[in-house]
Amino acid sequence: MADQKKQFTKVNQLRPLDTGLNLTIKVISAKMIAQRGRSQGRFSECLVGDESGIIIFSARNDQVDMAKEGNTLVLSNAKVDMFKGSMRLAVDRTGRAEVVEAASFSVDESNNLSLIEFERIDVVV
Repeated sequence: MADQKKQFTKVNQLRPLDTGLNLTIKVISAKMIAQRGRSQGRFSECLVGDESGIIIFSARNDQVDMAKEGNTLVLSNAKVDMFKGSMRLAVDRTGRAEVVEAASFSVDESNNLSLIEFERIDVVV
């Protein structure tokens, strides 16, 4: 299994509630949202992206230290959460974020997926 190549997703391929995603992203900016002491943890919203677009990444606890402006991250088993109708990239306990060598791509900041508003429609079958 270890020699199997991971499938990597581009930012512009992200869809609401996607899970099990692997991405290589660059951090454009990071903004600390909450710091509630040691037990409850830290939270920051980061603008991240690749050559296909950008999205907000919700960094928690140790991820806050990794998600610094200019860093390149590899996210494993990431997911897309919905917040007030817009997509946010997140890595929970089942996933992993790690800082890697700087990627060579330049980020397309004109395509911000977090600005697209999705409306939830319940389909009755």
